[in-house]
Amino acid sequence: LAAIITPNADEAAALTGVEINDADDLKAAAEMLVRRGATAALAKGGHLAGAYVEDVLVTQDGAEIFKNRRIDTTSTHGTGCTLASAIATGIAQKMPLRDAVARAIGYVHTAIETAPGYGAGHGPLNHAHPCKTCG
Repeated sequence: LAAIITPNADEAAALTGVEINDADDLKAAAEMLVRRGATAALAKGGHLAGAYVEDVLVTQDGAEIFKNRRIDTTSTHGTGCTLASAIATGIAQKMPLRDAVARAIGYVHTAIETAPGYGAGHGPLNHAHPCKTCG
């Protein structure tokens, strides 16, 4: 079984039927996913409007909101896949889930911040940045 699921706001809404407009709605949807059997759910708020991105981690132990300044960029192609992979890396390294999520969010934030700016559409992240200050 999966240790965690990582739906964005639209995916969480489709899975739960919850209309998602803010972090409270993300939390409600993630709690519903955990009640339905997910070990943990990280409902991601990157698709929502606002000056900050709020991601909500829910486990059987409770909920935590990770809040980061939104970066004005189009270099966002692959953010969800990168985040899930970074979380999986932390889990494989035997990190507690909360720490793996925090480090992964920090890694993706820096990867967006330092993206090379290629292309005319949604460009790639900078996956090669050092992760000394992530999470």
